[in-house]
Formats: sequence, C-alpha cells, structure tokens
Amino acid sequence: MLTRRGVIAGLASLAAAPMVGCANRPQTAATPVTVPAAPAAANPNGRLDAVIDISHWTAVSDFNMARRSSNILGVVHKASEGGDWRDPLYAERRAQAEAAGLLWGAYHFGTHQYSGAEQAAMFLATARPGPTTLMALDLEFNDGNPSNTMQLRQAEDFVQAILSATGRLPLVYTCPTWADGKPMGKARRSLGGAIDGRSILAQCHLWLADYRAEPQLPNAWTGRGWHFWQYAGDAVRGGPYGAQARNVSGVDRCDRNMFPGDATALNRFWSEEAGRQFTS
Repeated sequence: MLTRRGVIAGLASLAAAPMVGCANRPQTAATPVTVPAAPAAANPNGRLDAVIDISHWTAVSDFNMARRSSNILGVVHKASEGGDWRDPLYAERRAQAEAAGLLWGAYHFGTHQYSGAEQAAMFLATARPGPTTLMALDLEFNDGNPSNTMQLRQAEDFVQAILSATGRLPLVYTCPTWADGKPMGKARRSLGGAIDGRSILAQCHLWLADYRAEPQLPNAWTGRGWHFWQYAGDAVRGGPYGAQARNVSGVDRCDRNMFPGDATALNRFWSEEAGRQFTS
C-alpha cells in the first residue's frame, strides 16, 4: 500500500530474492521482465480476483467500468494515516463506488507518532464505517520514515480501541516477515516482537501481502489461512503477477487481491465480517 509520503520501497530485486509484499516495493522502474499469464477472475484454485485497494494516489475515472469490464466487486480505500491525516478523496470515492454497486472497505496506515487509541479514533472519524464497511489496519514497515513505524503494542491498542468502539475487529494487512517480528529494510526495523496466538491481532482475519507465485502465512495465522491475498502491488514491476496490478478498467495504479471463494462467498464474507461481533 502507499503512505502519503510516496511509494514503499523494496527489500531486494527479483533476481536477489523472492518478491514479497508488505513494505517491499521498488520506487523506480525495474528492467522489463516477462510476466506469465495473470490469474483469471475465478481461477482453478477456487480464488476470486475481484478486490482492489487504492488511495488518493490512484487515478479513478470510472468505478462502473471497473465492475463491468474487469469484474471488480470490492474496493478497500485508504481513510487515514497516523493520527493527523485523512485521505482527501475517501468520502468522494466511497459515494462513487457504492453508487456503482461495489462493496466498500476502509483501511488505516499505522504509524509510531501517535498512540494506537488516538489512531483508532482518527480512523473511525474519517472512515465512518457503516454496517457493511469492511475495516482494516495496514500494519507494515514504514520505509519512507522508518522511525515512524507502528509497533506491536500500538497495533494491539488500535485493534482493541476499534473493538471497544464498534464491537468489531478489523482485518490486519501484513506480510510474513513483518508479522513474525523479523527486521526489514536498510534500517533493519522490526515490529518489536512477533505476533503470536495470544495477541488480539491474531484474532483478526488476515489480509496477506506476498508477491510470490504462492503466499506464505505468518506463524500466527498457521492453520487459519488468509481472507485476502494481495498478490500484486501497484508499484511492483517484478514478481509473477506484477503487471496484473494495472489491468483494471477505469482505475490506474491499484493493488490486486485474491479471495478464497466465489462471488457469492465474497459478498457473504464482506457483509458478515463487516458486522462481525467479537467473541472470545
């Protein structure tokens, strides 16, 4: 995903290591590569390629075209970052997407500058989630400003504050390296600990970022699996599905996400998860 400060940088080139998601995006165009055929809208593995995530950095000309021509069924839009920034196009895009009959979701990019509770308040005031609004926390290494990277305790406090205010848990967007507490980037920053089964984060459904041909689960979600898999990023040129991110009619520079089911299951999950009441 994108912070307001620019595109998130990559850990390594495709030649050096497998391309993975979550704060691993190259800022400059790589040498063109041969990209294999992109996964179809509904592929043989029972996955549906029908969800995109975007922010104000994304140029959108027609959500109706995205739905009709590219089989896009759901959009998750950035609502806020830290405790002091709102995406200026969030409300406008929400009205447009919902008018086009698309499922709507909102995500918050977590930072270190503000407490988890303060960031949750900012997110809720901006996203104004309704009963069918999917919520998500973008929990990743902030390559543009490493010292302003959200830490484990802040993320847990964010989720707890969302739960206390709404009775609902957000999805957690992350990648295996970050969720497992391993260092990333030139600054070698980490989450400050691995997410384990005792964490409230592990109670949230997983939105997995991994740009390899098949994703790897973080340890805390072993046995549970992912509900969204961001398999291609808007700024990722390499990787097996890099070019697929740009193949959406009416939308430019979006991230692409798989769902493990068909369109009926996606609609059911979205409505049920958006209003899911947490029980311990």
